[in-house]
Amino acid sequence: MLGIFLDTETNGLNAFKHRILQIALKIVDLTSGHVVDVYEATIQQPREAWEMSDKASLKVNGFRYEDIELGIKADVAAAEITNLFQRNNIQRGKAVFICQNPSFDRIFFSQLIDPDVQEGFKWPYYWLDLASMYWAEGMRKGKQDPAHLPWVTGFSKDKIASVYKLPPEKTPHRAMNGVDHLLMCYQKVIGFG
Repeated sequence: MLGIFLDTETNGLNAFKHRILQIALKIVDLTSGHVVDVYEATIQQPREAWEMSDKASLKVNGFRYEDIELGIKADVAAAEITNLFQRNNIQRGKAVFICQNPSFDRIFFSQLIDPDVQEGFKWPYYWLDLASMYWAEGMRKGKQDPAHLPWVTGFSKDKIASVYKLPPEKTPHRAMNGVDHLLMCYQKVIGFG
């Protein structure tokens, strides 16, 4: 089974008016932990989409319009991701997406590749999240020691990292930083093998 560890950066939280600025993913063998393939791209957006940016989101990821102008067109990124998935035989039953916040990442991913196209390729429809994995583990450990309950420790990715004595995600938040941090946390919470 392959895990597609994926993160996006956007210019806001509302997928109906904001746009994906960056995407990164690592395809990982969930048995061995071996990284099978890697993808990262900054996505061009028109000035009018940039003007709709949420300032708080841009403060978190540090993007400037000049960064976006240097990116690639969305259709190019879509073609590259499609080729990457075909090359690695990404299909449901053989792979899952793993994100920190899959409901967020999935809708912005769908700005690049229409859900009907994803369905046509039979790509995975399971988008798993680290917070739920940690929640389940925290509930299990919390039966022995209430200090491990997830609402005591917190369950943001940085809080999860802190519990395992890992560093927080590098700033400014960039998609590949998010993927690398997600993988580091996943290895501690779930592990490979």
